[in-house]
Amino acid sequence: MPLRQPPRERRPGERRPDEPRPGARHPRARHPDDRRPHERRRSWAPDRRALTAVPLALIVVITVVDELAPLLIVAPALTASLAGARATTVVALLSLAALTVIGILRDGLTTGNHETQLGALLAVSALIVALRVLRDRHERELAQVRSVSEAAQRVLLRPLPDRTGPLHLASFYLAAEAEAQVGGDLYAAARTATGTRLLVGDVRGKGLASLGDAALLLGAFRAAAHLYPDLPGLVGHLDGSIAWDLAQLAEQQRVQREDGLGDRPRLRAFRRAGPAGTGAPPGTGPPEGGPTDAPADDSGESFITAVVLDVPDDGTVVRLVDCGHPPPLLLHGDRVTALEPRRTSPPLGLGELVAAPYVVEDFPFLPGDRLLIYTDGVIEARDAERRFYPLSERVAERTAAHPSESPAALLLHLRRDLLAHAGGRLDDDAAMVVVERLGRSPGPEPAR
Repeated sequence: MPLRQPPRERRPGERRPDEPRPGARHPRARHPDDRRPHERRRSWAPDRRALTAVPLALIVVITVVDELAPLLIVAPALTASLAGARATTVVALLSLAALTVIGILRDGLTTGNHETQLGALLAVSALIVALRVLRDRHERELAQVRSVSEAAQRVLLRPLPDRTGPLHLASFYLAAEAEAQVGGDLYAAARTATGTRLLVGDVRGKGLASLGDAALLLGAFRAAAHLYPDLPGLVGHLDGSIAWDLAQLAEQQRVQREDGLGDRPRLRAFRRAGPAGTGAPPGTGPPEGGPTDAPADDSGESFITAVVLDVPDDGTVVRLVDCGHPPPLLLHGDRVTALEPRRTSPPLGLGELVAAPYVVEDFPFLPGDRLLIYTDGVIEARDAERRFYPLSERVAERTAAHPSESPAALLLHLRRDLLAHAGGRLDDDAAMVVVERLGRSPGPEPAR
């Protein structure tokens, strides 16, 4: 009998034949809590087709007990709340036919009482059908708008890859506004020639109103993450992009206040010449890597807190620039440590307030370690007694009980625990990203 050969140990970066390619996207089933409110309502609602039998049964009962003839109007009204315009029309016609049968069997069709009831039923049924037609049209338009909106939101906040280089990633996002998939929180990952760069940020404000600034920062990061060899240069570029956009918005608001909404010549002149004091030539953006002098305006109060990380493929450190963002948590074994920088940089959009705004911090990041990056919507979630969510304590408890848990499973537990703490509803957008170092990547991958 031949001896069984022991399994060969895999080299770092080697994958099994059935293991997905690092960085590849895979269709994943949505968690039940990720469904939109209208989808959750449909999951427990009874079958409306079965309920349409109720108006038909009502018509039969009223036809038999003819003293209840005035109640025939209930049948089309009830159908309108359960089915579409076509079914409502059919039930309305059946109600008219039933009332006609009742008239023939009782006093005849020419009595004043029967003609009054027939006219009233006809008028009210026509009104009900017309309202149902308008409602069907509105629901079709709403479904189309919702579909386009969800597609646009998915394009804006792309899902992070499961694997990128030697890193294993997992993330979740909870929007504060109903029917929204994203809001003012954001995250992105991009591969470079030497490693992986990640961005997690939080736009001032919440919900759909902050989508513009989030889209601007995500686009700037994806375009420039691989162009700058050092983090200060990249963060300076991101700050300059945000400050330039704020300068344009402030100038637009100033021109609208002075000249009115209908007077656009000065606004067009500003766009041709560029904001005063920026030094930018007409028709171009801000000086590369530098902020602009935005006019004083309420829009200048906008900013984005963010943390930008660089994880080299070769090495045991993580480099980060913290721009006013909550510090990431380092999970090393059963220990949870907040990566508090010695000096916090200003939020993006406010870099001009200090002379040397961006400081890079190095922290140990060994194979098997994990980074938990989050937004303030997580730690500011309150329970019924107004107590904040104790993220560090909950993470420490979970990692001690399940030390080998995957990043996705850890996030799923934290997500459920966060919603339970907040009573099922958050007052602010919340996002979490877990980064686990596995080993050496077999090669660079394109930016995502």
